[in-house]
Amino acid sequence: MMLWVWFLLQALTVLGVVNYGRNLPKDRKEEAPDGVVLILSVRDDWDGGDELIARLKAQSAPFRLLLATSGACPAAEALRAREGDWVQLVAAGMAQDEGRKVHKLRAALRALRADDRYLVFIDADIEPPTRLVGRLLFPLVRGKADIVTGYRLLLPESGAVATLVGAVELQLATLPRFASATMPWGGAMALTRAVADRLDLGAALAGRLSDDMTIGLAGWRAQLRLRPVRDLLVASPLEGRIADLLDFGVRQYRHIATNSIGMWGLATGVVAVQAAAWAWALGWGGWIAVAIGYGAAWSRALVRRSIIGAVLEPKQAVKARRSLLWDMVAPFAVTWAHLAVQAMAVMSNHIRWGGWDYRVSRGRVTGMQRVP
Repeated sequence: MMLWVWFLLQALTVLGVVNYGRNLPKDRKEEAPDGVVLILSVRDDWDGGDELIARLKAQSAPFRLLLATSGACPAAEALRAREGDWVQLVAAGMAQDEGRKVHKLRAALRALRADDRYLVFIDADIEPPTRLVGRLLFPLVRGKADIVTGYRLLLPESGAVATLVGAVELQLATLPRFASATMPWGGAMALTRAVADRLDLGAALAGRLSDDMTIGLAGWRAQLRLRPVRDLLVASPLEGRIADLLDFGVRQYRHIATNSIGMWGLATGVVAVQAAAWAWALGWGGWIAVAIGYGAAWSRALVRRSIIGAVLEPKQAVKARRSLLWDMVAPFAVTWAHLAVQAMAVMSNHIRWGGWDYRVSRGRVTGMQRVP
């Protein structure tokens, strides 16, 4: 009986990845309307992001770049001086009782112009494809969605821990996407000015730490249409010390846990079932159970390899595929690591991010101090 349950669980994981691959848009339609502003929050030590700026200039849809800083970013000021009217600079000052990124985004929202009709949000550490802005705008312009989002696809540097984190994130990136069960990712997200006004976005973000969780939950409560763009799995480099990589993984789930413990519980429950099933297969299931598990893992890896090739540039795909080795060699380790990160996320309400230690309760910042 347990063998059949195990087989069913593994079949469902394979079918989920296959579903994602089969639903990748083949005709990647874009829109390029007037009145688009792209909002980018940057830290004071931002280096100017030469590659990012080059990629933004190559976008197929035109926009104005709104850089949100604390007011002490020389690279942002130099970019504004160099690029002229294409770049708008807003100085938010220092945050006192909310996340620094959220503080800058709220300042950017206050600085919007009367003719800004579409708002696109991105992170500074991504490598966006030329279709990014146009693809995000397409569902909005055609009236198919109220909030549109992509998702990150990590590009880990060589190393066991980095590729393991990438393998865990790859599980999330290739989950089936449904409009009724989608949370936006702040690294590549778009909405109309009308939706921002309807949500009173500046007020909704006040005192918060996570921009995407806040916007996503506000959209759910308002019964808005949240739509994923499946081919926008956006390259996001991943590197750092082991402690930094672990903090990255834990932080993602701590954002979820401190905003919606129910959402965290559902996600953790699903992973826990798979983790327990793997323990049974390795300990008591015998070689047939192990063969089923590895067969499913290799099948998922092959489909994910195809998905990566379909959405990323060739050089990016080489890095992203490093994480597939974990699914092929030790798929149980990916699931157990995923569960461990989820468990660690609820052991504290402190979130370290961008050089600050935030204490968070129900999504609100209740204390913050600079990390030495």
